[in-house]
Amino acid sequence: MGRIILFAGTSEGRRLAQLLTKYGKDVLVCVATEYGEEVLKDVPPENVRTGRMDAADMETLIREEECTVVDATHPYATAVSENIRTACSASGTAYIRLLRPSVEEAIRGDRDVTIVDSVKEAADFLAEHEGNALITTGSKELQPFGSVPGAAARFMVRVLPTSESITACREAGFDGRNIIAAQGPFSEDANYLLLKENDISWLVTKESGDQGGFQEKRTAAKRAGAKIILIRRPAEEGGLSFADTVKELCPEAVSEIKEIAPISVSQRKIWLIGAGMGAVPQLTEEALDVIAEADVLIGSARLIKSLSPFKKPALESYKSEEILPFIHRHPEYHTIAIVLSGDVGFYSGAKKLLAGMQEDKVELICGISSVQYFCAKCRIPWEDVCLVSAHGREGNLAAAIRRHKKVFSLVGSRKALSDAAAQLTDFGYGDLTVRVGVNLSYEDEKIYATTLSALVKNAPSGLTVLIIENPAADNYVVTHGIPDDAFLRAEVPMTKEEIRSVALSKLRLTKDAIVYDIGSGTGSVAVEAARQAENGLVLAIEKKMPAVELISRNARHFGVTNLEVIAGEAPEALCDLPAPTHAFIGGSCGRMAEICEQLRMKNPRVRIVVSAVSLESIGALTNYLNEHAPIHYEVTQITAARSRKLGDYHMMTGLNPVVVAAFDDDARRNEKGELIW
Repeated sequence: MGRIILFAGTSEGRRLAQLLTKYGKDVLVCVATEYGEEVLKDVPPENVRTGRMDAADMETLIREEECTVVDATHPYATAVSENIRTACSASGTAYIRLLRPSVEEAIRGDRDVTIVDSVKEAADFLAEHEGNALITTGSKELQPFGSVPGAAARFMVRVLPTSESITACREAGFDGRNIIAAQGPFSEDANYLLLKENDISWLVTKESGDQGGFQEKRTAAKRAGAKIILIRRPAEEGGLSFADTVKELCPEAVSEIKEIAPISVSQRKIWLIGAGMGAVPQLTEEALDVIAEADVLIGSARLIKSLSPFKKPALESYKSEEILPFIHRHPEYHTIAIVLSGDVGFYSGAKKLLAGMQEDKVELICGISSVQYFCAKCRIPWEDVCLVSAHGREGNLAAAIRRHKKVFSLVGSRKALSDAAAQLTDFGYGDLTVRVGVNLSYEDEKIYATTLSALVKNAPSGLTVLIIENPAADNYVVTHGIPDDAFLRAEVPMTKEEIRSVALSKLRLTKDAIVYDIGSGTGSVAVEAARQAENGLVLAIEKKMPAVELISRNARHFGVTNLEVIAGEAPEALCDLPAPTHAFIGGSCGRMAEICEQLRMKNPRVRIVVSAVSLESIGALTNYLNEHAPIHYEVTQITAARSRKLGDYHMMTGLNPVVVAAFDDDARRNEKGELIW
């Protein structure tokens, strides 16, 4: 065949150059710019010719020796391709056009993509439609976009970081603030951030195929709420695919390549497979059949290693932000098996992956979860086991132990387990029996029993699960109304048990509520709220330092981990806190209206309960309700008395009367207009 002269202007051209070089072919790679030379890897410099050529220059080069010419230039470089064909025809040289697969068929019918025939048509479209645009068509054809009225205020252009590109941008009327000079490839996330930060409504791109980053642009645009203007590529009379080109020039390299065929997401099949504990015997027969037929495997390094006997191409990753772009970049993979630890429905990465695969055909194959496997090994039924994960997420393990006889927990690092065991021991749970499972299903699997206090210094390393047993959970009180004398006390104000019970009832807390206790005092309301909103967060706001310290002591005394103390005065101390769903105001220091307005500004639907004792506080509360008129409010006065023994008799001693007001602007109701419980 003699020498191969390769005109490379695409990623496929660079890939072909590297493959031919690897197999010892005599290849000369021609690129137009120094940048094109820089991105060629594994090709010796003496085998690269840099500089632009016209048809005569090309013919002179080709006539020097017997050769085959491969045109791997960009689909839109029509003038260059025409010059190459002319030179080959004049010299009688064999010519191969390497075709890039088109994605147009795959996106036909997508309402978020407008297909046009030319750069001018794209510019004309933008002139008639409002909104900012990101132009990613390159620097050579920017003039039509620069001619659109108001272009400098609306358009951004992304070009290669070369002086030639920057000059072309400026000649088209775009200055520094409009220009993004960067080298790709650009990930979906990089595209998304660019679109969101610049409030882009239109992304203009050429139909450069998946290898040109189209899928990353498309998915990013959908996430950002932008639409795409796609410039259709010029029609080509014929050519060879990448696979057929390699077969023609270097048959011995065919085993290394896989044909890239255009495929729509509706044709692609993705399987999310629960792999059990990870060892191959844990996989179901259905899962094994899918893995055997899959074009590519995706999973953590541990899982991919266990599946190495299948000898499949693989991506070692468990992160959706890496997996989703990989799938879009590789349309050659028609059947994809994503292997996930345990079961796809139990603290699995499947949930996040499914959210990013709404256009794909996805099927799930369940696996054996760690809780099933471990309970079977321990001969423990698991229908009454409380499931908590502390692996990569926050879980209120203390609350679960308090309420349930058996708690199963996935844990993170060895240090995280040691710290959690220390905290639970501090809460009085140190003597509880813990069943520990390490590296389940593997050769080094360990299952043993110990106590929480022993785990503080002897936490295992490796993938660990626990079952914590608390026989006393049956005695856990589920109602609010902790006796006053159960709290640690000092010279700090406290919301008494009777008032606290009414206030907590009026708050109508949910399990995942975010609660403010403003003017927290001893923290009695905060502690009770934390026990009820066990999957939420309670923020106790208090300005007096003795009280701040006392709240922390009471949180530790009652074993609540979802209570945080904020030292400061409301409303200033509320500014940087997460928006509340519920708030209790036990003390306002004369700033009732300011605090309520701050709360309603942070969340217009917040449920607020106020307790007022002094006439001044009651007056401020009444004025606020009259002036701001919440949609729903109720005011209750509570008068309570407690018995005390005097000699042989018991006498009733009255507590201070307290006004409790509850109000919100939550307009959500059922069909009868009643609040939804």
